[in-house]
Amino acid sequence: MPSIVLKIDVDTFRGTKEGVPNLVRLLKRHQAGATFLFSLGKDHTGWALRRAFRPGFFQKVSRTSVVEHYGFKTLMYGVLLPAPDIGSCVTEMRAVQDAGFECGIHTWDHVVWQDNVRQRGAEWTQHQLQQANAKFKQIFGFAPKTHGAAGWQMNQYAFEQLDQFDMQYASDGRAMLNDNGSLADVAYGPYRLKIGEKVCSCIQMPTTLPTLDELLGRTVAGKEITTSNIAAHILSLTKDPRDHVFTLHAELEGQKLAPIFEELLIGWREQGYQCLSMASYYETIQNTDLPVHSLSWASLPGRSGELVALV
Repeated sequence: MPSIVLKIDVDTFRGTKEGVPNLVRLLKRHQAGATFLFSLGKDHTGWALRRAFRPGFFQKVSRTSVVEHYGFKTLMYGVLLPAPDIGSCVTEMRAVQDAGFECGIHTWDHVVWQDNVRQRGAEWTQHQLQQANAKFKQIFGFAPKTHGAAGWQMNQYAFEQLDQFDMQYASDGRAMLNDNGSLADVAYGPYRLKIGEKVCSCIQMPTTLPTLDELLGRTVAGKEITTSNIAAHILSLTKDPRDHVFTLHAELEGQKLAPIFEELLIGWREQGYQCLSMASYYETIQNTDLPVHSLSWASLPGRSGELVALV
């Protein structure tokens, strides 16, 4: 059976408290596996307003109703309201593990990482990751096995740190997509990353499908993508069976966009897919001969700025 690997990014305090339990219930109802990747430090979502001057930022915000999905209070964290500690949501995080789902690291501070890591050096990068690693072990009682970068932003020191943590697999980047969300190259999939002359031991599982916020409000092939047709559009991208990685967010699919995610879960089952965690998918690919790709960056349709991507 082809696989849809479900990778859930948890960015905010509200997403951890409300979106995560909603997703656990939804996934259990449909007997789907998934990996939850947690932010573990302070919620400084309000600091993201500094991105207002980046090309494409306002267009994305207007398309995806950021205030509606994240809430005004969350958007004020770190600006007009104190930043809450996401790492204090111990009960909610442990409940995910107790429900049988894989848990891993998303980031320490989502906004700080996403806005800074590409330009930072080894010491700063290691400190960020080590804080997240220590908090994860404090919450769960064991070392994390996987990582998924905030905003698909990394640098060479971050990849090296994952190897030092002995992580065997991660999902830190994207596969390049066409304007309609289809893969620019059907061969894109899991790979080993090469930095300089060294090949990292940690296998990368790039996201191969567009996210909901990258599609909503855009016009694709003359048709506006809305909440009423977005699931059908994504299912059209998976009609030909092959393995995929889909990134969703506790703040979106775990809350107002949950009906769309449920439509996808039903549709993927009808298409013959099994929905898996990253750990389960790793078991199927760990002994295969994977391609090697160098670190590269690109812009994807519907998302502002560059990110780690296969091109």
